[in-house]
Amino acid sequence: MEETEGHKEKAPVGPSNNKKVLDKVRENPWMLSTFVLGIITIVLLLGSFGGGMTGNVISDEAAGERLVDFLNTRSDGEVTLDSVAEDSGLYKVDVEYQGDVIPVYTTLDGKYFIQGVVPLEGEGQPSSENNPPQEVVKSDKPKVELFVMTHCPYGTQAEKGFLPAMIGLGNSIDASVKFVHYFLHEPEETETPVQICIREEQGDKYNAYLKEFLVEGDTEASLTKVGIDQAKLDDCIANRYESLYAADFALSEGYGVQGSPTLVINGQIVDSGRSADAYVKTICSAFNNAPSACTSLALDTASPSPGFGYGTTSSTANAQC
Repeated sequence: MEETEGHKEKAPVGPSNNKKVLDKVRENPWMLSTFVLGIITIVLLLGSFGGGMTGNVISDEAAGERLVDFLNTRSDGEVTLDSVAEDSGLYKVDVEYQGDVIPVYTTLDGKYFIQGVVPLEGEGQPSSENNPPQEVVKSDKPKVELFVMTHCPYGTQAEKGFLPAMIGLGNSIDASVKFVHYFLHEPEETETPVQICIREEQGDKYNAYLKEFLVEGDTEASLTKVGIDQAKLDDCIANRYESLYAADFALSEGYGVQGSPTLVINGQIVDSGRSADAYVKTICSAFNNAPSACTSLALDTASPSPGFGYGTTSSTANAQC
């Protein structure tokens, strides 16, 4: 899910004083699409507009007003209707939010919100898995950072592709998983400290922990299976986590990260497919002289499925939280 620009200065914070989501929405226009257009999709599909598809078509104006009213319950009344028209069996609703006009969609009965419309393959929208890597800043040892939220389904999707690529390329790259400067899902406020403290103080077990956590998001089972030192972890969370997270927070804002996942290579935000093979190709394009692993690694070309579990998907992998 592509986002637009817009960040204001914020002091580095930890979970105890991190800004609430609606404050982020007010401060950052791009949060309308990352929050409202992402999470609200799930809410509406669970029935916030009531009932299922009925086939009862309502007027474009009524559908547009209904969607805008709902968005205003999530953004302090700052969303206004710009225009609405039927488009390919849906209503395309242009809404204005903090000076930006953002196209959104709703079904003709006004009951369901559509996150976005992507043309089918072969009709002008190539899969990101097949796109050649763009030009990136090169170095002898690329610094590769994947910014995610621990419970963003697209962040976990990216991690499942990134992790084998990171392990496969080994010491030829300076790679790490880092965390964005905001939370959207409640479990992130407790899981982020766990992952940061393992990464920083029990780093030899971090990859194993993350691989296990991505199975079904079970923190306690993953800690036990990997053999994390619980006393050391607890001490880190109580005494050092906030300063450790502040470093990720500052980098995320400094790079202009606007969604989970975001890949940064040598300080540059870079697009990539989310299969392990696609990540290797993208990262290897950043070497001055690529190591042999760039051609010898034979990793999965299928894009991992969003969320937890190690399934795959044929859908275009480019959405963000």
